[in-house]
Amino acid sequence: MMNKIQIALVDDHNLFRKGLIKLINMGDTQQKYHILFEADHGNHLKEKMVTPPFPDIILMDIDMPEVDGFEAVEWLQRTHGDVKVLVMTMLESESAILRMLRMGVKGYIHKDIEVEELHAALETIAANGFYYSEAASEVLHQNLNGLERAGNAVHLSENEREFIKWVATDMTYQQIADKMNLSVKTIDGYREALFRKLHVKTRVTLALYAVKHGLVEL
Repeated sequence: MMNKIQIALVDDHNLFRKGLIKLINMGDTQQKYHILFEADHGNHLKEKMVTPPFPDIILMDIDMPEVDGFEAVEWLQRTHGDVKVLVMTMLESESAILRMLRMGVKGYIHKDIEVEELHAALETIAANGFYYSEAASEVLHQNLNGLERAGNAVHLSENEREFIKWVATDMTYQQIADKMNLSVKTIDGYREALFRKLHVKTRVTLALYAVKHGLVEL
């Protein structure tokens, strides 16, 4: 049990949660996943996250009562930053997708997903990758194109390119500094310089730049 990937479901529709559990178990021939708990909104999730064990991956809806998916993800980033979030929703607007990406979610998929794609998403995210629906990928593509135009006008040093590569991982800035044999202050300087050069404001957008320009492979 301890070696299984622990999953939590956060959705206000009980019937959908039960069906999702069946879909996860249906394709789990190697018994890699275990449903740790269910929650029907963000406040319920907070109650479940008081004491360990904590989930490795949370499948999160957006439109929920009391505390919605946006607020729940923001809270998770502050309190349980190592927990991976896969957004599973009916909302595929550009604003919703980009807002979730800026918060650091690992995936964004539609609720009408096929069971094979659901397992592909879980396996990819469990391996520290990213997984997006076709609509979410299109939004990413459009925003990456804008980032590419901004990036073409600047020169990046070798250290800056290496820094961006590590930004696309789960490593902390302290760990990146250790990896590059530099001080955290120097790493902070790279980050701020790249924010100015590329006209971005978040680590997520820097990671997207790395993917777009082949500095890192997912």
